[in-house]
Amino acid sequence: MHAFGLVFLAAVVIGLVVELWLLARHRRHVLAHRDQTPAAFRDQVSLEEHQKAADYTAAKARLARWELGWGSVVLILWVLGGGVAWLNTGWQALGLSPMLTGIGLLLSVPVIGSLLDLPFAAYRTFVLEQRFGFNRTRPGRFVLDLLLQWLLLLALGIPLVWAVLWVMMQTGPYWWLPAWLIWMGFMLLMTWAYPAFIAPLFNQFKPLEDGALKQRIQDLLARNGFASKGVFVMDGSRRSSHGNAYFTGLGKAKRIVFFDTLLESLQPLEVEAVLAHELGHFKKKHIRNGLILSAAMSFLGLALIGWLMLEPWFYLGLGVVSASQAMDLLIMLLVLPAFAQFLSPLMAWYQRRHEFEADDFARAETGAAPMVEALVKLYRENAATLTPDPLYSAYHDSHPPAPVRVAHLQEGAA
Repeated sequence: MHAFGLVFLAAVVIGLVVELWLLARHRRHVLAHRDQTPAAFRDQVSLEEHQKAADYTAAKARLARWELGWGSVVLILWVLGGGVAWLNTGWQALGLSPMLTGIGLLLSVPVIGSLLDLPFAAYRTFVLEQRFGFNRTRPGRFVLDLLLQWLLLLALGIPLVWAVLWVMMQTGPYWWLPAWLIWMGFMLLMTWAYPAFIAPLFNQFKPLEDGALKQRIQDLLARNGFASKGVFVMDGSRRSSHGNAYFTGLGKAKRIVFFDTLLESLQPLEVEAVLAHELGHFKKKHIRNGLILSAAMSFLGLALIGWLMLEPWFYLGLGVVSASQAMDLLIMLLVLPAFAQFLSPLMAWYQRRHEFEADDFARAETGAAPMVEALVKLYRENAATLTPDPLYSAYHDSHPPAPVRVAHLQEGAA
């Protein structure tokens, strides 16, 4: 094996070892604190609820270990085991045009990947989530969702891949610059189209009918100059009892979406606090900055891919014969995430800063108490652990741990 092949293999193995070590730390830490609810939450979270969250977290960690190991093996087989070359040979044997062969190659890998991950997805839904009382998905709905995802992959992926391969074939070594513009246009289009056309394929969205709550929300939005397409309730209970809320869309087409399960568990002032937190992301320009960061990272990533495609040592080091531009691009998309995974702690730190700022905004709008009450209820209803391992949380979590987040809200109020 050539030098770069060893470097890639080392990145995959080191990443796997780090993730397994962090998961083991996390699981031990959660179970070590299983028998005592943290003092700050004893009046709101019973010992039984706390233990359920610990057991749920431990069960998810066990499943994650198998998923990580399986994913690493599949990645190594795709790249170093000749999987991509074998798949490319199969598509070429069909005698299609280079464009159709490239599209088929690039889109068949995620489809095959979803099939390989299907046992884990089924186990998570029908065993793990079922055991802890969260699953409400029926097998028919599960299969229908999977088929819809594949249809969307084809409907959206075929024109996108065609456009990228076309510029690769037509524009020479600087293909990555128009490809970046295509990618950014696609992302903006999806951000606009998702709430209106894609999300309704999976869930029903109804305008919020609660008059008092709706008025409270409209007053909050008016105070902050936030224009939206409306406030909607999503039937999240069709699949799970987990609750959530989010903003989606661009410009005046922005929507506010509440899971029906969230509205069932929170009081109106608590719902307002959750919405104020989400609105804080908008007011603090986190969404805009996130788009800018995403654009910059995709620009640098495509520039790196464009440079590496001109370097023979890259493919030679992996033992891959460059057979087509589509195959070259696929190898890049498989290899680079093995190195990008080590940026996770930095991204998690960046996102946690935004969460603190959004919490500060919510506290200024509604006071600390409603936000704290809402957070505690959400942690309790979702069986989210109150005692994550600090190192695991720092490496992975986009949201601060519950005790840290609640303490921050209360200290700011004081």
